[in-house]
Amino acid sequence: MAASLAKKCASPAILKTLSAPQLRMQCGYHKKVVDHYENPKNVGSLDKNAKNVGTGLVGAPACGDVMKLQIEVDEAGKIVNAKFKTFGCGSAIASSSLATEWVKGKSIDEALKIKNTEIAKELSLPPVKLHCSMLAEDAIKAALADYCLKQEVEPV
Repeated sequence: MAASLAKKCASPAILKTLSAPQLRMQCGYHKKVVDHYENPKNVGSLDKNAKNVGTGLVGAPACGDVMKLQIEVDEAGKIVNAKFKTFGCGSAIASSSLATEWVKGKSIDEALKIKNTEIAKELSLPPVKLHCSMLAEDAIKAALADYCLKQEVEPV
């Protein structure tokens, strides 16, 4: 029973058919995960060719989650906008959504300090979903590295 429930709750197709109370009850998702899943913040894309936009694309082959996170940085080095697109479970979408919220307004150095453990704690992710917060941290780092590459500066 537990295995079938875990499989059911990991499927993006099934997630779309469950209401918020069903997600919390059947899959054990915390209300913060459900909120970010049902009302994701900053979904979309920025111009990947813009010099002030960094794009990070990461994936987890084991579970099939793919996360694209983009940042837009102003002349002062502050992240002024962030967008994401994620294919994955509710925890992956919630981790992406939260990551975009957290990087906005931060400097590159500050954004680099965001850790997956902080994302996991904020969303109350269960151990089986920690890879989602790890993907979010990796996506942030990849976007920052891409931005630094375009600026021809060494990543911090």
